[in-house]
Amino acid sequence: MNKKANLAIIGGTGLYDIEGFQKIESFNPVTPWGKPSDEIAICEWEGFRVAFLPRHGKGHYISPTNIPQKANIAALKMAGVEEIVAFSSVGSLKEEIAPGDFVIPAQIIDRTRHRDETFYNEGIVVHVSFGDPFDRELGDILSEAIKKEGIKIHKNETLVCMEGPAFSTRAESKLYRSWGAGIINMTVLPEAKLAREMEISYQMVCMSTDYDSWRESEEAVSADHIMKIVSKNTSAAKNIIRDVMPVFTKRGEKSSILKGSVKFGIMTSVERRNPDICNKLNMFLPGYF
Repeated sequence: MNKKANLAIIGGTGLYDIEGFQKIESFNPVTPWGKPSDEIAICEWEGFRVAFLPRHGKGHYISPTNIPQKANIAALKMAGVEEIVAFSSVGSLKEEIAPGDFVIPAQIIDRTRHRDETFYNEGIVVHVSFGDPFDRELGDILSEAIKKEGIKIHKNETLVCMEGPAFSTRAESKLYRSWGAGIINMTVLPEAKLAREMEISYQMVCMSTDYDSWRESEEAVSADHIMKIVSKNTSAAKNIIRDVMPVFTKRGEKSSILKGSVKFGIMTSVERRNPDICNKLNMFLPGYF
């Protein structure tokens, strides 16, 4: 695999491209788990290369449950990516997190049900640590860029990931609030978990669009209401990406702090490992299997 970029940006709802970068090439590989959501744009900012992938595909034609998450993360790994910054629209579960605010989450609660969430389910058992699902250093870098834009930022919040595509019932929304969660979306999982399984550092930037369905004083969340806020948030996200690039350019390419972590989680004995599966996984983590 030829290294194309060290950092990847995954765009969520409304963020289907990035501005101010020079596009070097389009990368559209076929991974062992199929094709990614869309072509990956390899872009350059003052000599620093970035891979950009729209999570839902350009035109937003892939629902949360059907996003080819394994192919997406595998394709970014094939591009040489060590760190991922992912953007996502979220609903707010707290009064103080208003529409238009940004959140750097610290924890995740999984409420998904129908997703293929691991690379290690075909005859090889691997347990990775996921106690802290996000990368603190990336979170701090992004927080400073968000502050620079004058956007209200919230940190150390818990993100609920629901199945979708329908939004929460009021009862569900109130339940998540009772757990102390701050925001909710449909896409952080298995994306963050798969990145961890490929030893890629990961941080999500969450952009609040609504108050989910817990507020009895107003109508429950709707797509029409959300899209009015998404446009504003998308513009801010593009500014944040430009603001943060000088930091990454100065910092240069960096190996993920997770490098080497997966090999210690392999549980299956050598003689019981499927050689075909080992060959597939060794494409991404050479020599581990």
